[in-house]
Amino acid sequence: MTQRLGQPAFSSFTSLCGGFSLLLAVAATGCTSTNIEDVVPQSGTVVGPKDTGAYPNLNIPPQQATEQFTDADKNAKLAQLHADQAAANAGSGGASGTPNAAELAKLAKTHASDTLKQIEGKCDPALDPTCK
Repeated sequence: MTQRLGQPAFSSFTSLCGGFSLLLAVAATGCTSTNIEDVVPQSGTVVGPKDTGAYPNLNIPPQQATEQFTDADKNAKLAQLHADQAAANAGSGGASGTPNAAELAKLAKTHASDTLKQIEGKCDPALDPTCK
């Protein structure tokens, strides 16, 4: 591309694109609808803010959605949660909660082959009781 008298070569192209985008903007505004019947719901009730002609009073404190917890309620709920946690830990078979190293080693050796058997369709009734 060449330059003409200090103008970039694409100056006519950019003015053409600017005119085309203006044409598109004018065409798009003709397609929009500002009919008030389209905005207002058909039920007849107006949804949203209404102009009452007065400034709103912003000093009214908001109402609570529900009754707030007291410290006694909080402590009772925490005690119940701790009791449920202790019961869950006691039912798991041990208070320590650490897995047996021998069981983990056995699982590491057999897990891949057991999974491949299930994937390939060679199911083992010991692993999957619904296997046929």
